[in-house]
This record gives sequence, C-alpha cells and structure tokens, in this order.
Amino acid sequence: MGGVGGAVAYTQAVRTPAASYGLIRTKEGVPVSATDQPPSPRARADRAVTGGGDVIPLPQATRAWFAISWQTFGGPAGQIAVMQRALVEDKRWIGQQRFNHALSYCMLLPGPEAQQLAIYTGWLLNGTRGGLIAGTLFVLPGVLALLALSALYVAFGSTAAVTGVFAGLAPAVVAIVAQAVSRVAQRSLNHPLLIALAVASFAALALFAVPFPVVIAAAALAGWLIGRYRPDALKPSGGHGADDGPAPLIPDDALHHEQPSRRRTWRILASGLLLWAVPVAAVALLTGTGSVFTTQSVFFSGTALVTFGGAYAVLAYVAQQAVQTYGWLTPKEMVSGLALAETTPGPLIMVVQFVAFLGAYRDPGTLAPWAAALLGALLTTWVTFVPCFLFIFLGAPYIERLRGNRRISAALTGITAAVVGVIANLALYFAEHALFTDVDEKTFGPVTLALPDLGTLRPAALVITAIAALLIFKVRWSVLRTLGICAVLGLGAALTGLPGI
Repeated sequence: MGGVGGAVAYTQAVRTPAASYGLIRTKEGVPVSATDQPPSPRARADRAVTGGGDVIPLPQATRAWFAISWQTFGGPAGQIAVMQRALVEDKRWIGQQRFNHALSYCMLLPGPEAQQLAIYTGWLLNGTRGGLIAGTLFVLPGVLALLALSALYVAFGSTAAVTGVFAGLAPAVVAIVAQAVSRVAQRSLNHPLLIALAVASFAALALFAVPFPVVIAAAALAGWLIGRYRPDALKPSGGHGADDGPAPLIPDDALHHEQPSRRRTWRILASGLLLWAVPVAAVALLTGTGSVFTTQSVFFSGTALVTFGGAYAVLAYVAQQAVQTYGWLTPKEMVSGLALAETTPGPLIMVVQFVAFLGAYRDPGTLAPWAAALLGALLTTWVTFVPCFLFIFLGAPYIERLRGNRRISAALTGITAAVVGVIANLALYFAEHALFTDVDEKTFGPVTLALPDLGTLRPAALVITAIAALLIFKVRWSVLRTLGICAVLGLGAALTGLPGI
C-alpha cells in the first residue's frame, strides 16, 4: 500500500476487527482470539518503549523508505521536501509540527541533516530497526551511483565526449551554489548583526585563510553572545513552514519513544564508536599509518564532526585540504566531483566518496589501483555516515530538552549566519576554477587572494554558467534538469570544437 490510501487502510485496520487487517492467522479454521489481534498504534508505541513492536509495519515502512531514497535529488532542501510530501502529506504517518520538531534537532548536529532526519523519523516509526533501515536506504542509491560515475570518470575522463559533459556540468555548479547562498541568506539573515557575521565569515575564509573549524566555533560563540545581549536579533522573520498541515493518522503520542538512561547512553556510545573506529584501526594496521587509506579515514572522520550547516558549508574546507594539502585531485576535478554528486540521489556530502576514490586510485600503495579506489571510497563513506546514526540514536531521548535550550538555539543561529559566508566563499572558489584556466594565489601581508588570470577566461564555460543561472533563478528549473541541459551544452561545445570549454 502507498500514499494516502495505504495510510487510510492501515488506520482502518487498527479500528476494525482483526480479520480485516489481513494478518490474522487461524488454527484449523478457527479464528485466533481477540488477544492475538494486531495492536493499536498506542499499544505498538508502548511495546516500542521496551524494544518491541512498530507503529507502522516494518515491511511497509521499508518499502516507503526505498521509494523515498530514489527521489532524493536537489540537495537537503529537496530531500527534506520529498520526505515531507511522502510522510506528512501523502501517507500522513507523522504530523507537520512533529516533523519540524525533528528537523530542528537535526539542524543542531554536524552532518547531512536530511539523512539524520530520515534516521530520526524512521526511529519514531519503527525504533532502532527503522532508523537503521531509513538511514541506510537514504544513502545507498547515491553510494552505488557515485561509485559507478567515479569509475567512469577515471576510465574515460580524458575522452572528448566525457570531457565535454563535465565541462558543461562544472559551470552549472557555480549557479547551483549561488542559489544555495541566496536561499540560506533569505531564510537566515534577518538582522544586521547576522549579516555582519556572514560577511565576517566570508572574509575570514576568502581573505585571511582562517581554518573552517575556527570559523564555525567563532560563529557559535558570536551567536551565543548575540542571544545573550541582543536577543531581538534572533527573532525569526517567519515563514519556515506551517506547523499545522494535514492532521496525522497516527497521533504524536503513539510514535516510538524511549526514556533516556545512563546505561542506554553508554551502550549506544560504545557500540557506535566501536563501529566507527574498528575499520579505521584495521586499515591503519594493515596498510600503515601513513597510507592514503588511513589519512583519508582520519581526515573524513574529522570532517564528519564539523559539517554544521550542510555539505556546502564544509566543502570549501574539504576542497582546500584535498587539493592543496593532500593532492588527491585537482581543483577542476573537485568541481566535477561536486557536479557528479549533484546528479545522484542522496546527501551532497557524498562528494567525499569521489575525492577518496581519485586519491586512493592515484596512490594505491601495495594494492591494485582499482581495488585501492574502491576501498578508499567505501571507507570514506563509512566514516562519514556512521556518526549520523550515532548522533540520532544517542540524542533522540533528549530532543525536547535540547530543543528548548535557548543557548543552543542562539549558537545554531550564529552558525547558520556564518554558513552564508562559507557557501559564498565556496561559490567564489568554484567560479574561479570553472571559468578560468589559471588561478594564482597572491599574498599581501595577512591577506591571501586567489586571483584568476583574466586572459585564461573560458568563453563557452561563461555562456553555460549564464544559461544555468537563467534556468535556476528565472525559469526555476530543478537542479537535475539544469545539470542535464548544461551537460548537453558542454558535450555539444566539445564536439564542435568551440573555444573555452
């Protein structure tokens, strides 16, 4: 069953005799007694507290998450919209207010908030099993798709056709990131102090090369100070989404819940850290602490802890380290990797898989290049997404307490304002390397500027960028559709020999 019909059928089942539910068993033709009838949603929730039962039958929920996982294009905004449409509006398994409440908690955490929202919603409906299934299915299509695209890029990236396609995708990324800047700014910068914080964050990254974690920590402190001394600056401007929406078929108090306890916290913390660290330790022992696999797993484990504000906020830091510090790929390849991640379902932070694939392929150690690339990509994916499950399962029982904490909310607001500046810096980085062949760094005292050589401007790339901006901002096409058009334009420019592609 799917959509509203499936939810209605489920609700009718818990209100009518067990025979109409379709799951009742008989013994030699005699109906099972009433005590064996399927439990109501409230009874399911009570059983969930002790580790059993589901608010929604697990197979039905699994099918729903599988369908959602193939629609998660367009970044976190699009992914959250897909889940809201499927779970809140169509199936009506969860109310709008409860959905927004879960999203607010996920926004407090590092990592992809859309996947964490899937884990948390899956936990609400089916407990730990539901969270594991929802979170895994949410990223699985993207993992498989990006692995295939990364292999194609390595194997055929030098051919004219493939080069043209990626040359068309890269300028489109500039427009896509610019749209992200616009959206976050409109939603977040509703006070001059927050605008100043965004500008300061941009300047810290673009002019003074301040490390990304330092920018995020300073923004959190600034948000806390603003909340304490100028609380009026943190008042919302309205319009994040209505809290009413369609009434859920399953009441809020029937959703899975679990009381926090010290024993539970330590059990989840220990198991989560073990799952996170064992593959890293195994690779370090087998390949050495200086191998590319160990370096990648440690580096991306760290980025998983500082990705506040979504993938765009941390990609500038990842690009800087992967390109300049470790030399895993070139700036142009980093832009191509982001374009690939934009075309696949799942969180945009999946681009780190592409980075690890290329880096391990070029420095395989004692392994075959293709085996090394696969190992690096999968290990990086593991250390990037396992923390998401740990954060949700560990913090879910404390959600109400955390959400009502004004200090945390103020710090988050500061981070969100800084994210505007961070994404703007990322847009500048991608624009320079997508539109110009040569970009040089110039140092003037404490200021470091990346200045493109104007004589190396790519005319075709500039035209495709303008078309992508028109399609996204004016025509309001989707990201995937825009990328498709730009890929065709890039392919056509390469095959016809147009300059600047």
